Amino acid sequence: MPRSRPARTPAKRREAEDREIDAIEHQSSPATPIIYEIVRRMGDEEMARPAISLWWSGIAAGMSISFSLLAQSILLTHLPEAAWRHLAVSLGYTVGFLMVVLSRQQLFTENTLTAVLPVMAEFTRGKLAQLARLWGIVLLANLFGTLIAAAFCTFTPVLTPELREGMMDISREITRHGWAATFFHAISAGFLMAAMVWLMPGATYAQFHVIVVITFLIAAGGFVHIVAGSMEAFMLLLGGEIGLPFLLGEFFLPVVLGNIVGGTALFGLLAYAQVMKEI
Repeated sequence: MPRSRPARTPAKRREAEDREIDAIEHQSSPATPIIYEIVRRMGDEEMARPAISLWWSGIAAGMSISFSLLAQSILLTHLPEAAWRHLAVSLGYTVGFLMVVLSRQQLFTENTLTAVLPVMAEFTRGKLAQLARLWGIVLLANLFGTLIAAAFCTFTPVLTPELREGMMDISREITRHGWAATFFHAISAGFLMAAMVWLMPGATYAQFHVIVVITFLIAAGGFVHIVAGSMEAFMLLLGGEIGLPFLLGEFFLPVVLGNIVGGTALFGLLAYAQVMKEI
């Protein structure tokens, strides 16, 4: 006759149950309130950083994201004319974002969500001042970084004529929409960037794929991101194809407002609303 399995003691049963619970939690995605708390704490940490750290990190992000336009130009220059070429070229757009996000450099559109959640949780004058300080420093630093990159690409022989013309061709897309269309395209980009920030804590080993998918959608959909788009705008400005009034009034203003609306007013409010009774 087969031997009967010895009965587990209560201590062994509890130990087995604990192991099963740990295994389930390891395989499960974090609960929504946990993701909210992770993103909120990231916002608190960013707002507490010294201004000089934010400034240099923001400049680094602006310079890094310029490689999105360069990668797109490389693909555009070497791929044949075909119906799928736009989608293939859009993959190049992901390069700069991978450099910025994985190295934790300060990017304005990420801050539209992470820094807003602490303000929603504690709506005070002090928190609003911290938010304005963070946004102002990071946005100016990002734009200064892309201006440096655009000047380097325009006034030095670092690029072949073919690559530079490819960058200009891609950049001209920002001039083909009016103020309202640019604003609404920017809302979509702001929402997608905030969604990326929300997805990252649960992605763990798939963060690379999250960044690629989200930023590829921005490029393939023709949406507008203020920092990546500023590289294109500065290339056109330094190349003499647009003037300062167009740069400020027809590009910077609608794109900044649209990114803020998409990342803060839409995604940020939705993110807070779904957990406000649980925190």
